[in-house]
Amino acid sequence: MNKPGRRGLPRLIDATNYSMRGLRAAWTHEEGFRTECILMLFLAPAAAWLAQTGIEFVLLICSCLMVMLAEIINSAIESVVDRVGLERHPLSGQAKDLGSAAVFICMMMVLLVWGTIAFTRFWPAM
Repeated sequence: MNKPGRRGLPRLIDATNYSMRGLRAAWTHEEGFRTECILMLFLAPAAAWLAQTGIEFVLLICSCLMVMLAEIINSAIESVVDRVGLERHPLSGQAKDLGSAAVFICMMMVLLVWGTIAFTRFWPAM
C-alpha cells in the first residue's frame, strides 16, 4: 500500500492509483456496481431534466452515487469476510447482511429524493 515516507504529491498519486484499482475491481467483479454505473448513464440526464435548481441536481446525482459507494463498501466487507474463511459463521453472515442493508438504505434514499423532487415538480400546488 502506501510506501513509507511518501508525502505530498507522490502520496496523492499513489492514493489515486489505489482508488482507480478499486473502481476497476468493482467494475470487473461486482455485477451490482456495473448495473448501477449503467443506470447512471440514464439517471444523470434524467436528473438534469428533472431538477429545477442546482441543489436538486446535486441531490439527485449524489443519492445515486451513495448507492454506488455503499455497493463498494458492501463488496469490501464481503471480500474480507470471504478472505477470513468460507465456513458458515453467524458473524460472517451478519457482516454481509449489514453491508447489504446499507445498500438497501441508500436505495430507499434514492427513492425518497427522486420521489420528492418529482412530486414537487409535477404537483407543486399540493
